[in-house]
Amino acid sequence: MESNNSNSILDRVGRRSGMTVPDGYFQDFADRMAASLPVQEWERDAASSPARRSVWQIVRPYVYMAAMFMGVWCMMHIFNHVSSSPEMTIEGNTVLAQAVGSDTFIDDYILDDADSADLLDDVWNESI
Repeated sequence: MESNNSNSILDRVGRRSGMTVPDGYFQDFADRMAASLPVQEWERDAASSPARRSVWQIVRPYVYMAAMFMGVWCMMHIFNHVSSSPEMTIEGNTVLAQAVGSDTFIDDYILDDADSADLLDDVWNESI
């Protein structure tokens, strides 16, 4: 029933807005547009003598591509190094073991970051 209703609305409103294009108008539109535009000064200069490219302009895409591949290789090398490194444990690191064993280290770096409200919350949650 809804499709019948929408068709009747389109029939009542009409589909023609008065904006029409003659047949074949866009077939040679680009050629007609190019013929109607004036030739610019830079177009005449470029057509008469093409500019020579410098060595850098010739080599630049290859240098950029090499840099991109080196960057990808470097990232893969770093990811491989990070993923294959052994985990840092306190048993294997004597400096870290001494630091954690020191009361001043605990007071200065660990307890200093803890808020008293957080500590009370932790004590309350642990007791329940």
